[in-house]
Amino acid sequence: MVIGLLLVILAVQAFRYRDTIQRVFLGGVKIYETQPPELPASLPRPAVLVFSKTNAFRHEEAIPAANALFRQIAREKGWGYFQTENGAAFRKDILSRFDTVVFNNVSGDVFTGDQRSAFENFVNAGGGFIGLHAAGDSSHDDWPWYARNLIGAAFTMHTMSPQFQTATVRLENRESPVLAGLPAQWKHNEEWYSFAASPRLKGYHVLMTVDERTYNPEGMFGKDLRMGTDHPVIWWHCVGRGRALYSALGHQAEAFRQTEHVRLLTNALSWTARQTGSECDIAQPGPRP
Repeated sequence: MVIGLLLVILAVQAFRYRDTIQRVFLGGVKIYETQPPELPASLPRPAVLVFSKTNAFRHEEAIPAANALFRQIAREKGWGYFQTENGAAFRKDILSRFDTVVFNNVSGDVFTGDQRSAFENFVNAGGGFIGLHAAGDSSHDDWPWYARNLIGAAFTMHTMSPQFQTATVRLENRESPVLAGLPAQWKHNEEWYSFAASPRLKGYHVLMTVDERTYNPEGMFGKDLRMGTDHPVIWWHCVGRGRALYSALGHQAEAFRQTEHVRLLTNALSWTARQTGSECDIAQPGPRP
């Protein structure tokens, strides 16, 4: 009797959370759009495309907060702005209307083969890219160009003891326009990501590290997530002529209201859209293993 009741309760819970179970534990959902969204007839340039599709875990609170922030930044700058979760927007003629693309906590396998190719060509030809938090997790591993080259570091796990912790982040390469106006270090509350190796080893340019002495770098079941003194959380590099920047920050909505983080993302938009700096003006070699 008791076992039967427990099985019924488990079945009800599994049905209730079936979408989350599929997204997190069963390889994600398989949703691929073929009809693109309708864009405004005209978009001021520079223009930013904010993409927040999730076929794996969805950051329900962070995504709308980040979308609102980028919309506000674009409005203040007088830029064109468009936000979508429609993968069919990744088509040559549509991408050509934008200067930079933000992957706002994008997770899972979100594109068809043609859409992947269109995005790769966009970046290699000089388009900008900003990836936030889940855009660099392991749900993208079946797309080698994206995971190994565009992001460039293999996600291992995030903190769980506790999941969210306040730690000290430190800036490097203070000459970068992405870090303009920022203090040398500040406190940030985050679900801290760890990676198999620092992208610095591949020649990528680290902009910010987290001080492991200021939080507990421990994952699920007590897994040791320490990377040592070089624990990058934000870095950039050139992909062809494109400027690519990844930030492991941004799990919580509050991150997109923090003064320092807002300044960093504002700077990153301008940099990836080629409004500041001179990096990547000469095409770089193709994907690295």
